[in-house]
Amino acid sequence: MTILDILLEQKKIDKKALIAIQEDTRMTGETTEHVLQKHGVSENDILLAKSEYYGISAMSLSGVEIPFDVLQFIPEESANHYKFIPIAVRQGVLEVGIVDPDDIEARDALNFISARAKMPFKAFLVSEADFVQSVQLYRGLSGEVTKALSELETDIADIDADAAPKKPEPGAGDSKATIIEDAPVTKIVATILRYAVEGSASDVHIERMVDRLRVRFRVDGDLFTSLVLPMKVHEAVVARIKILSNMKLDEKRKPQDGRFSARIEGKKIDFRVSTFPAYHGEKVVMRILDQDAGVKKIEDIGFDQRIIDAIRRAMGRPYGMILISGPTGSGKSTTVSAMMSELNDEKVNILTLEDPVEYNIEGVNQSQVRADIGYSFANGLRTALRQDPDIIMVGEIRDRETAQLAIQAALTGHLVISTIHTNTAIGVVARLVDMGVDPYLIAPTLIMTLAQRLVGKIAPGCEKAIPVQDSIKIMLEKEFEDLPAEYRAGIKIGENVYSAEPSNIYPTGIKGRVAVAEVVEFDHEFERAILANKSEEDLFKIARLKGFTTMKEDAMMKAFDKKIPWSAVNEL
Repeated sequence: MTILDILLEQKKIDKKALIAIQEDTRMTGETTEHVLQKHGVSENDILLAKSEYYGISAMSLSGVEIPFDVLQFIPEESANHYKFIPIAVRQGVLEVGIVDPDDIEARDALNFISARAKMPFKAFLVSEADFVQSVQLYRGLSGEVTKALSELETDIADIDADAAPKKPEPGAGDSKATIIEDAPVTKIVATILRYAVEGSASDVHIERMVDRLRVRFRVDGDLFTSLVLPMKVHEAVVARIKILSNMKLDEKRKPQDGRFSARIEGKKIDFRVSTFPAYHGEKVVMRILDQDAGVKKIEDIGFDQRIIDAIRRAMGRPYGMILISGPTGSGKSTTVSAMMSELNDEKVNILTLEDPVEYNIEGVNQSQVRADIGYSFANGLRTALRQDPDIIMVGEIRDRETAQLAIQAALTGHLVISTIHTNTAIGVVARLVDMGVDPYLIAPTLIMTLAQRLVGKIAPGCEKAIPVQDSIKIMLEKEFEDLPAEYRAGIKIGENVYSAEPSNIYPTGIKGRVAVAEVVEFDHEFERAILANKSEEDLFKIARLKGFTTMKEDAMMKAFDKKIPWSAVNEL
């Protein structure tokens, strides 16, 4: 029985496809595996079929942490030549991922490595995409950090458990801070930051575990482990980041915030830093802000044209309040910055109150609030109103006082733009009422509410068609059944939605993120409903009769257009 026979038996291919694959393999000379992928068979299905064929357990390396000391068992040249990679050492056994179990030379090389290390090995079947991704550890981030760690071994004794600088005695030499500045740990931190920026990460998480230090990058909304460091460098790494951020080195019991800038690959990058006193030791999170990338345009965020038009209609109003809602990490700040950039004009005075100021917009008066010195959003708003503003942007409405001041500003002839934490665009009204704002103040001031999320985009060439039938068809029919016919006629439902399939270039099948959103434009009918204390359900019915579509429905339309995977729709 061949791998093709197994796939046929498992109904992953049919007889017609079998013949086509065999012919394609014969004509092109490509491997069966590559031809199978061309014909739409997923890499996971191929891996499981190969596992059954060879009688070797399959393993996914997605999210698997490979420590430095394990990588050292197999040299980089051997790993690339034989297509195998060390994964872990468990109970005295070296676990190795191998792409081709039929390769006799690879088996002989593994036996030699096992004998030299005086350790038995156990082989696991891994996909070629996983191998390609994992082998980058040698040359990439892990490789550079490994080199720095070897240099650090000679200096580690100089870095005490506290890692804090000691005040030098008069006439004494450099302090401990200088030792840390000059130590290889500087290279470790610099390498982590460089690879995070080059990998388009939005955040870096450095966290101490029970027996190791884990570094994770957030890319396209998801966290993944980038490398694992020895536990003994935790204090030194945290101290280095604190020095860069002008934090107190000896304060480990309370959270701290700071920031610093660096030029990486010729670009100015800002890092917003936060420490957190976790159980095993301080955790550090760094938000990455690429100043050279500039502020996005509204068209570049991923909104459909109908939402872009609604945003611009609201921005064109002389006064009133625009609120952008969504959880942390949903792209609210990006949307607000895009709006500020478009509104920026010599004829208008724009003031912002932000926490923190993330992107500098030339010509806009941006101010950083500081709660620790009593400079809050509410206090800042009072001052802003004395600065002859036309447009005021408040970073976030968090409490009753800020909400009421923002509404008063909107009532007195200013355009106010802010963000608020709610799940839906219609839910903003109820949130303001919960904060203690009277409905008679909300009704005349609210112009527009926009709710949004960020969803991973299908990478080029990674889309796989899923026919619209059975449960998907039923779900679509039910979703739009209450939308008036005149608007339902404009909904284009295709024959397929799409999933994101991994590839050698894009192991997750995802590249970048796009916004999914819903928008409500408030008119006199909404005003009357708000004044009458109508429920959120009643407000939804009013919006629906006006053609309102939900965030989930926006995601469905993007799934038809091959922009996002269908699985993302079910998560909204």
